[in-house]
Amino acid sequence: MTVQTRRHAIRRFALAIAASASLTAFSSFSHIAYAADPVSLSDAIAGPQRSDANRARDAYRHPAQTLTFFGLTDRQTVIEIAPGAGWYTEILAPYLSAHGKLYEAPYVESDAQSAAHLAPMIDRFRQKLAQDPADYSGVTVGALQAGRLTGVGAPGSADMVLTFRNIHNWIKDGDLDANFKAFYTALKPGGVLGVEEHRAKPGTSLAQTIVTGYVTEDFVIEHARAAGFELAGRSEINDNPRDTKDYPKGVWTLPPTYAEGNVDRARYAAIGESDRMTLRFVKPVAAHKQQQ
Repeated sequence: MTVQTRRHAIRRFALAIAASASLTAFSSFSHIAYAADPVSLSDAIAGPQRSDANRARDAYRHPAQTLTFFGLTDRQTVIEIAPGAGWYTEILAPYLSAHGKLYEAPYVESDAQSAAHLAPMIDRFRQKLAQDPADYSGVTVGALQAGRLTGVGAPGSADMVLTFRNIHNWIKDGDLDANFKAFYTALKPGGVLGVEEHRAKPGTSLAQTIVTGYVTEDFVIEHARAAGFELAGRSEINDNPRDTKDYPKGVWTLPPTYAEGNVDRARYAAIGESDRMTLRFVKPVAAHKQQQ
């Protein structure tokens, strides 16, 4: 029996014990009473807690390289913003379970109609965590709404804030600058903001960004800097030169959404997922010292 298999068997035993108790709280989960073994990043990515559909996207999302570029370690306090269905949560939760801490902050749109549209997805995410306490017992769920982070620890306590393919939504909603400022406040001096986003061609207008979902790299950097961040690195880990960025329904035309249905599906499958920028920002230590 491998270490990973043995570890998961222990966790499943803990799940069986936990299932006999009443697990009613969705916003914060108590730790299961067992000693979690440290998990390497590669083991977390290869672990049985991940769905086959999510594994299939590793070729486009490069989780090991992306998280390593951001500087993730298993002893950090991490806030994942707008986790969606939990693609990265499936990796982050076991990796941080022994020595770190993971907060999840689903994005709640300010517009009541939009918020109602997202509510079922957020409920499914909470249920995903509640139904598998062996893997997600250490995860705490807060929220992000209109530039306000709640339920994710004290200001200045996070080592890392991560956001994957969300910025175009915040631009549309008018929340981008307020959200960046919230991330800055949440991070320790020297803390990292890791950003992955669909990348537009230089010169793409803001109106086109809202329609297509593609954001220029310069726009993201400009607004992150305005919030106080310093750009600490760029990576082409998630680039895709096949992405021409000129589709009938924007980035959602490509997999995994296939917004055009079966129209040209084989063509879009051959292109793959979008071309993406991968940026690492840092909250300066010097700025904190000047404020003291």
